[in-house]
Amino acid sequence: FKTCPGRVLCKLPCSGEKEVDLAVQSAKAAFKIWSQMSGMERCRVMLEAARIIREQREEIATMETINNGKSIFEARVDIDISWQCLEYYAGLAGSLAGEHVQLPGGSFGYTRREPLGVCVGIGAWNYPFQTACWKCGPALACGNAMVFKPSPFTPISVVRLAEIFTEAGVPKGLFNVVQGGATTGQFLCQHPDVAKISFTGSVPTGMKIMEMAAKGIKPVTLELGGKSPLIIFSDSDLDNAVKGALMANFLTQGEVCCNGTRVFVERKILDTFTKEVVKCTQKIKIGDPLLEDTRMGALINRPHLNRVQGFIKQAKEQGAEVLCGGDLYVPDDPKLKNGYYMRPCVLGNCKDDMTCVKEEIFGPVMAILPFDTEEEVVERANATKFGLAGGVFTRDIQKAHRVVAALKAGMCFINNYNVSPVELPFGGYKSSGFGRENGRAAIECYSQLKTVCVEMGDVESVF
Repeated sequence: FKTCPGRVLCKLPCSGEKEVDLAVQSAKAAFKIWSQMSGMERCRVMLEAARIIREQREEIATMETINNGKSIFEARVDIDISWQCLEYYAGLAGSLAGEHVQLPGGSFGYTRREPLGVCVGIGAWNYPFQTACWKCGPALACGNAMVFKPSPFTPISVVRLAEIFTEAGVPKGLFNVVQGGATTGQFLCQHPDVAKISFTGSVPTGMKIMEMAAKGIKPVTLELGGKSPLIIFSDSDLDNAVKGALMANFLTQGEVCCNGTRVFVERKILDTFTKEVVKCTQKIKIGDPLLEDTRMGALINRPHLNRVQGFIKQAKEQGAEVLCGGDLYVPDDPKLKNGYYMRPCVLGNCKDDMTCVKEEIFGPVMAILPFDTEEEVVERANATKFGLAGGVFTRDIQKAHRVVAALKAGMCFINNYNVSPVELPFGGYKSSGFGRENGRAAIECYSQLKTVCVEMGDVESVF
């Protein structure tokens, strides 16, 4: 691979109905083998896959940077999170168990945690490799097989993941990859042998997937969009709060679903905070994502770049002030001139009813909004159809816990932001979806409970 901004990396054929069926049948055959293996046997194979990813970290991170456009610095973090995810669920695979319940007269009952079957994963383009691991980690640990469809904008790195699983020793077909867009996804969701669907992406697509799944009574996990609040109180450590705001808005070129893009700042520190955020934003190094000192690469494609620019234009028309950035960026390197770069943008003079404050932009655009009281900011923070994440910066720990308890969001941060340890569940409230990635909670999403009641005496008949 070479850095090829604005040019075609490779061409992959879309998987049609026939290819999707072949993938599902292959996974179904592998499931029969994998589901009969002990948890410890599955653990060893998953640990081997994690070891290979860790060993090939640099190669995979480079592939992911070219695949997505994010900086190599961030891509390495994504790959580390990926192998950690597989290690974590490998550890859980051998400990999955039901419970024994004593009943009267020596009778007893027990529960079995059983796999679902062939699960479908549909990934997003912002974290291609990591999202695939977040979905297949708990799925495989529970004994399921998976057919995964990456975004057509980032089709490359997940194919490498499939190769790694094969090298690690999974049954042939256990982790299958199909390529394509909405039509391929539809074939997957409607396939009668698919037991569960896990989707990461936009709210409109999530609604369509839920509709299709409902017709087959299939469980779904939906990790959708967000317009998350980040609340900065005047008693916070200012330098830390500024760092938190940058982390909450500009990772992966702002293309992160849980970003805290509505930055509520207590009025008494509004000017100081804004001045410092603008100064730090202007220092962000943009350019070739494969260079070590680059901190912001290119957006995913031209239509998305145009969409983000459209939001900024509309924000200005509605009265917002562009405090910095928002314009296209053309690197000095001539080979990067056709890349989809823009300067990270900070918007001031924002109001809650502006489109830039209400709608998910999914780009490097931060909206700053002043507030006066805790009660007021909590009410405004919750006044959204989304509920994926939220953050609070304050030195008052009681206030911090009180505010996050009041936020209607599935993932909350106190004095940090966009930290996603695999040990902690991740997912949203309201239109941001349901079900959970990561943590023990994901085990519930990829398994089903069977109850067995054993009678040790004669049946007590009412007849």
